[in-house]
Amino acid sequence: MADAATLAASTPAADVVAELAAAYRRVQDVESEIEAIGEANVEAAADAYRNATRLLDRYEDSATGTGDFKAYLQFQNEFIALAEGLSDDVLAADAFQRASDRMDKRRLNESDFDYAREQIEAAAEAVDLLERREATHDEYRQARHDAKARTDELDSEADRLRRVGELGGVDLAASLDPLREPVEAYNAAVREAFDRFRRTESARELFELLAAGADRPLVDADRPPRDLADYIESAPAGEEPLSTLREYADYSPSKLDHYVDDPGALRTHVSVHQTYLNRVGPDPFLVDWPPTEAGVLRARLRELAPLVRRLDAPTETEESASEPDSDADSESIEYHRRQLARLARTDDYDRLRQVAVADTELSETEFEQLAAGTVDDDLAAVEDGLDAIETALDEYTIE
Repeated sequence: MADAATLAASTPAADVVAELAAAYRRVQDVESEIEAIGEANVEAAADAYRNATRLLDRYEDSATGTGDFKAYLQFQNEFIALAEGLSDDVLAADAFQRASDRMDKRRLNESDFDYAREQIEAAAEAVDLLERREATHDEYRQARHDAKARTDELDSEADRLRRVGELGGVDLAASLDPLREPVEAYNAAVREAFDRFRRTESARELFELLAAGADRPLVDADRPPRDLADYIESAPAGEEPLSTLREYADYSPSKLDHYVDDPGALRTHVSVHQTYLNRVGPDPFLVDWPPTEAGVLRARLRELAPLVRRLDAPTETEESASEPDSDADSESIEYHRRQLARLARTDDYDRLRQVAVADTELSETEFEQLAAGTVDDDLAAVEDGLDAIETALDEYTIE
């Protein structure tokens, strides 16, 4: 049976599976080398090599020639004890013994230290084995991490391709005008009316409108900060349009004193909430493009109805109540809202919305994939890659 790396060869997971397989084999190879010698023997040889090297480096100057006799004795005792403490099974134990025998004399010189270093170099293999073991385990852990990360990437890619396949089932050549035009007409009417409302109606009425929008889940307007709303509700200045109050906030105290009863209160409440006031706009009352599902859109338009009627001019509102489809009413928000609600109750809405979603979501590359008919094949390759990674993670497991 083929291994995971072979199965993954033609998938988007080939590189990470191959690296995981290679990292696994490197671990197995070095572990086999250590096992053949004996792990305890390898570790003992590595410790002996490091300790012997430390002693040679530390005492070479002081224990040679006519140097410090005390240092010479200290070195000799420690080095001989280190060699004699190794069992015969330890890697290069005989090399340590030869070096120890050379050191067992009354006077040492540089050549003795050079000889000892040459002998114990045989034990450097143990240090190399342990360092390679650590390195290969690090590489293995990284390879597993990379394989799991590729799984996340391929999961996302599979979801994208499935979505492309779904969107590719619509008539991409269909005209979107029957849906786009009523949405744009409604939004244009809302923007115009909101701008007029913000400029001409009191800040108090505007804040009441925003608070009402915040109370409706499908509108979800940004509720005014409580302290600012309380000020607008209670202060005489709240009867002025919001644009006027924002203009007042830039006046000097002496100039502002001619316009409001409490200049300090206005500056305190209006000036500190500039970030919120900059966000106040028609967006909560607009319809997104592409619009949402038919049922959600109808429900949202119902929640918007009493709000947008307040945005319409009084005369327009009165006309829309009696003749909702009349020419005189055709520019009101309410008229366009009802037109959209009617469209959302038709079979055409779902079809057009799917085209709009596809037109908005699909990239040029995805359109090319659909045109070439490669989406299913690409998805199959991604799914094969996911299977290959799952197999590899199971197959190349180190306890």
